[in-house]
Amino acid sequence: MTEPMDAGALRRLADELEVRNIIARLAQLADNDGDELRDYLALMTEDAVWESRAGTQIIAGSPPRVGHASIREGALERRRDGVQGPEAGTLHTVNTTVVEVHGDRATAKSYFMYLRDIHDTARLAHAGAYNDEFRRTPQGWKLARRVLTPR
Repeated sequence: MTEPMDAGALRRLADELEVRNIIARLAQLADNDGDELRDYLALMTEDAVWESRAGTQIIAGSPPRVGHASIREGALERRRDGVQGPEAGTLHTVNTTVVEVHGDRATAKSYFMYLRDIHDTARLAHAGAYNDEFRRTPQGWKLARRVLTPR
């Protein structure tokens, strides 16, 4: 027979679940949120950082984005390029995730796959890892930093 969970263990479990749901929701909203990206950005801290790296190098043409305005600008650029958004025929999937909660901060590493042409014959266009940092805010957990690394 297992022992009942104490309040601290239940809190950590609830925190982890909230963080996992943010990771999943970000992937869904990358493909489906409206052009204002309100729901997408609401999952991030105001000073959130989003960057793409290959090893220790920032990927060319993909400067780090800091704050909602800059992250929104980057997402809109990807939409104009046809690689993200409701009309792009793309699908971001999150496959495996490990979350570690440390008080009011958490980290997560998730593997992802990015599919193109999902309305025809879907094809894998990109795969990699999201290396995320989260902070607990008065509104709940929020993404504070994401470093995307290709695999």
